[in-house]
Amino acid sequence: MFHYPNGKPYKPSESSVQKSTSKKKDSSFSNRGKTLEDEINETNTYYLNQQIAIIHKKPVPVQIVKVEYPSRSAAVIREAYFRTPSTTDYNGVWNGYYIDFEAKETESKTSFPLKNVHLHQVNHMKEVTNQKGITFTIVKFTTLDRYFIVPFNVLHEAWQMMECGGRKSIPLSVFESKTIEIQPGYNPRIDYLTVIKKMIANEN
Repeated sequence: MFHYPNGKPYKPSESSVQKSTSKKKDSSFSNRGKTLEDEINETNTYYLNQQIAIIHKKPVPVQIVKVEYPSRSAAVIREAYFRTPSTTDYNGVWNGYYIDFEAKETESKTSFPLKNVHLHQVNHMKEVTNQKGITFTIVKFTTLDRYFIVPFNVLHEAWQMMECGGRKSIPLSVFESKTIEIQPGYNPRIDYLTVIKKMIANEN
């Protein structure tokens, strides 16, 4: 069993369960059944091999407190704690820019639930923005097979509205009007850096 830093038991989120079950889907198409994390990892490997960027998934620091050895050649972790709350999923460097982003999936066809985001993640992305880094969220509507790059200011605005008693999700209409939809390709699968490059050019 895993525990958060405050001692509470860790329970996989709905999206995590969806990820694990989606990997079991049998498909004749190479990308069907892959999670957003799989697709981003493949994209980052492409960026690295082509010397475009160095971006990796952040490791989660875990402290193991109970291990059992059913045999000499095998160890089973029975209890562990996350040392610190996770921030975002990925970070790295591209063309002199610090890149830091989160990846989220939802099966909803109409909105993205803000419960999938945590306050410490929002605070982290705000700090990255204050340091002139580039931070965003990649959201995949799995049922619709649509992908969006969500700039931090859009997420932050929705978060502040929720804290003031507003709706607890971001409607698909907001994604279509205020974020950037990205079309998946072959290699790289999710070419998010092309979108970021356009965002920087527009700001300049």
